[in-house]
Amino acid sequence: MPEGPATRPARPGGAVVRPRPGVLDAFGVSGPLVPLDGGQRTVWRAGGLVLKPLDMSVEELEWQAGVLAAIDGARDVRVAPPVRSEEGRLVVEGWTAWRFEAGSPPTPEQYREVMAAGRAFHRHLDGCPRPAFLDRRDHPWARADRVAWGEEPLDDDGARLPHVEALVGVRRPVGAPAQLVHGDLTDNVHLHPVLPPLVLDFSPYLRPPSYATAIVVADAVVFRGAGLDLIATVCAEEGAEFPQMLVRALLFRAVGDHLLAPEKDDAWARWFAPAVRAVVALADSG
Repeated sequence: MPEGPATRPARPGGAVVRPRPGVLDAFGVSGPLVPLDGGQRTVWRAGGLVLKPLDMSVEELEWQAGVLAAIDGARDVRVAPPVRSEEGRLVVEGWTAWRFEAGSPPTPEQYREVMAAGRAFHRHLDGCPRPAFLDRRDHPWARADRVAWGEEPLDDDGARLPHVEALVGVRRPVGAPAQLVHGDLTDNVHLHPVLPPLVLDFSPYLRPPSYATAIVVADAVVFRGAGLDLIATVCAEEGAEFPQMLVRALLFRAVGDHLLAPEKDDAWARWFAPAVRAVVALADSG
């Protein structure tokens, strides 16, 4: 989830976590460790690698290694696959290594480029089989996604989460086919003046690709300073079902924030209110 302290309520930072020298040796790197911006003090660059703690199952990491290797070398989008240790392991003492690729996070004016990169990435995923681990995930974002699509209830009396209740009230069935998509593109597409866009930190879901685009729109408008006009602009490009994708995207983010920080529900409601009003009006008119 995007974590921009200048554009959303702050969350407490964690302790600095550094890989031990044995981890660097295992992955065959030397030199100083450089902390990466946005890495929440747990992500480091070491030479040509990015090191970070394992944040998924080993099964998913092995799956991602294969999927990203198949995309690596594409002309329209770049990826940074995980790197194995000198002994062939993807995880060493709880740490993973990923190839470093150049690029910079987008500005609020560049989210159209982020969406285009996501579409390119999803074209490469079309036809990829559903991995079994998707059915076993139970982290807050997996639960929020299921709530957004009406596959899991959210226990709430309606008073604490009025923005969620408003969105559920206009949610309608959609017919767009599902495939594997990246559900967290917003801060995980980095741009470069010469090279193709770089897609990082693959968060897989089995949903229509337009849902992933809608999540970028929701993030950009709610948290990243983009204007509400972005909603209408992308709706005109994406077609008649896109307002319903926006309903689900806003639900995904709103429920996820509730599950992660329920003590901030009042703040979340204020943050989401303008976008929710705009999307509810679009969904009602459709």
